[in-house]
Amino acid sequence: MAVKLRMQRHGSKKRPFYFIVAANSTAPRDGKFIEKIGTYNPLTVPATIRIDRDKALSWLNKGAQPTNTVRRILSFKGVLYMKHLMRGVSLGLFDEAAAMQKFEAWNADHEKLVVAREENNRKQKIEKRQKAEQESVRLVNEKQAAKAAAAAEATATEDNTEAPAEDAPAAE
Repeated sequence: MAVKLRMQRHGSKKRPFYFIVAANSTAPRDGKFIEKIGTYNPLTVPATIRIDRDKALSWLNKGAQPTNTVRRILSFKGVLYMKHLMRGVSLGLFDEAAAMQKFEAWNADHEKLVVAREENNRKQKIEKRQKAEQESVRLVNEKQAAKAAAAAEATATEDNTEAPAEDAPAAE
């Protein structure tokens, strides 16, 4: 039985939410699975990923093949890096404490990167909102100026039409 680590779609139409599962490769996408490893929500910015690293690592060590998308998620969360480090431990290149130290250093750098992305996204949202507000204020000001100009033009044309009518009786 070939086992795949893949995503199982849940959620309503145009609102996807995924479970990351270990499933038999012949089972349907949303069908029977062996074990739920985590969740993935692509609608949040950045996407929310919750994964049990130990379960995912154990399935990878047992020979489960991740799909391309799940491979990217596992790489992002550091599961594939941890598998790489554990292989180095099994080959005797370094001990498990050194592997954990390397992983913790990578994880700290990765968390800084994620926080920086979130902060950048917040700043972009604020700037976009401010630009939209400025644009709406500018449009309102233009409409008010156009109304004032139209009102001034209307009063000027009224003055012009009344003035010759008054001049005509004076000429008689």
